[in-house]
Amino acid sequence: MSRSTADSSSHSRPNYHAVQSLPEAWTIATRQFATITAVLDPHSKPTIQLTYAELFQQMQQFAAGLQELGVRAGAADEVPPRVALFADNSPRWLVADQGILRSGGANVVRGAQADPEELLFILRDSGAIALVVENRDLLQKLRGGLSDLPIQFVVLLSEEADSTEDSLKVFTFSQVMALGENYSLQPVPQTRKTLATLMYTSGTSGMPKGVMLSHGNLLHQITGAYAVAQPQPGERVLSILPIWHAYERSFEYFTLACGVTQIYTNIRNVKKDLKDYKPHYMVGVPRLWESIYEGIQKQFRDQPAKKQKLINFFLKCSQAYIKARRISQGLALEKLNPSAIERLVAGFKAAALWGFHKLGDRLVYSQVRAGTGGELRFVVSGGGSIADHLEDFFEIVGIAILGGYGLTETAPITNVRRPWRNVRGADGEPLPETEILIVDPETRQPLPPGKRGLVMIRGAQVMQGYYNNPEATAKAIDSEGWFNSGDLGLVTTGNDLVITGRAKDTIVLTNGENIEPQPIENACLQSPYIDQIMLVGQDQKVLGALIVPNLEALEKWAIEQRIPNQPISSLLADAAIQGLFRHELNRLVKERSGYRPDDRIGAFRLIAEPFSIENSLLTQTLKIRRNVVTERYQGIIDEMFV
Repeated sequence: MSRSTADSSSHSRPNYHAVQSLPEAWTIATRQFATITAVLDPHSKPTIQLTYAELFQQMQQFAAGLQELGVRAGAADEVPPRVALFADNSPRWLVADQGILRSGGANVVRGAQADPEELLFILRDSGAIALVVENRDLLQKLRGGLSDLPIQFVVLLSEEADSTEDSLKVFTFSQVMALGENYSLQPVPQTRKTLATLMYTSGTSGMPKGVMLSHGNLLHQITGAYAVAQPQPGERVLSILPIWHAYERSFEYFTLACGVTQIYTNIRNVKKDLKDYKPHYMVGVPRLWESIYEGIQKQFRDQPAKKQKLINFFLKCSQAYIKARRISQGLALEKLNPSAIERLVAGFKAAALWGFHKLGDRLVYSQVRAGTGGELRFVVSGGGSIADHLEDFFEIVGIAILGGYGLTETAPITNVRRPWRNVRGADGEPLPETEILIVDPETRQPLPPGKRGLVMIRGAQVMQGYYNNPEATAKAIDSEGWFNSGDLGLVTTGNDLVITGRAKDTIVLTNGENIEPQPIENACLQSPYIDQIMLVGQDQKVLGALIVPNLEALEKWAIEQRIPNQPISSLLADAAIQGLFRHELNRLVKERSGYRPDDRIGAFRLIAEPFSIENSLLTQTLKIRRNVVTERYQGIIDEMFV
């Protein structure tokens, strides 16, 4: 594709600090970047490619169509009418999203793949007066539960005819656009305090809660993120995460406010799209980077033995090089304040290894970068802790990962690493207008830098509360505006936040030791034979683990060991296979920085079925739903500790 439909050098980024609403921001962005391609969906049929001016026109028209159908805003300080938007990534999602806001509504968002009962709960709880859905199939799944709800009409983002004969008014996307073409869009009073969206939490423990995010909450992400990075008009970003999720949504608002071209991809096409479209930026979750890493490792393993040995030699030299370089630059999390002597020694070591690293770059790492398009400025990782071995590998090959932290309740970003201060293993400094406080979980007294406790957040991105749930809101946000994240962490002397675990995920052994599972799980994921792992062991003497093996790597190892060919269930029970995993767990846990004897994994079980979104064991952002996995495999877990 063309790099841009306009010369990006003629554009500068608008100032959004005085903007009062997201529609106002889009108006300004369109005026600045009108001829640049805003969105490209190469996988739709036909391909969709819209400039900023074309996208804005569709937003205006959709908004006018909604107003014609009855969506009307009250005063700026009133709660806007809610319009549900249950759909997945596409340019039409953006049109509907901003069309709803521009019409005077607030949208209620969720993906089309969510459980229909959950979607019906969201419709009831939010009091939505209208519903925009992905297609007729999703409407049919919801139809039986709509009769007792105040839904005045439904819009299909597809062009399918609705043949069902009932009282429900159903319009296609094109029909709404046609209505809007002949209706004069009415101005809407909106301020930064006006409700923009309800984003429902995943509901992994109890029913989901509607997070109330205002225009100001989301605008803060646009202005705050610019303190971290300054994408240029016409640069390219690859979009893969669910757009309705706070993480992807806010990042898209930010990059589109800078005039970038957004390209939609998916799990099936992401590797090819990286090569074809050569993005400059991308956001993802640790599971995505793990998948890309494993694909590269597989290519390494498929090389002849001599070449594998050479690759491993370079990787070992480069590992030592980047660790020495981090210390010399004061960017090593385990040694953030090295002495002058330590910096000097590390500098000499880095200099001695530099030649090997550069040779490895020329022969190996440059090819890895070429596989990702070769033009990535950086990728952003959020939605969970990223494993150290991934951080190390991507730094070695020259792809910068900026780790960050946030929650749906904080719109979501509160902290992110800067390109000029990229402390691997940390979650970065706060965004502007953001305060982080670490307190004792019991007494709520503030703790000094370096001490682990409960992470509290205060800032312009903190939600207005949970919709129609004042009790939950009062528990989450105290009288001084501090939001209780529910996460455990510490703040370094350099003001970097380090998340160490989720308070509710902590495993307490019978000896009273508290174990944060994720760092240990991340260490175990370094094994080429472990695809997914979840620690268990609450109220037990020792930790246990449920492991989803990498069957491809495991079967190759079995052939090399001359283990007889057999069904997967028998292979996983084979004594040699069990011994392999015992060795891997012992080795990787003991090699982990900060290892304690209580970190040791005792019993484990190999699970043939991967954790996935389809079987409800992963969230839409690919995080393990620990309570659901525990419930699914409770019998195996109980047997593990007999």
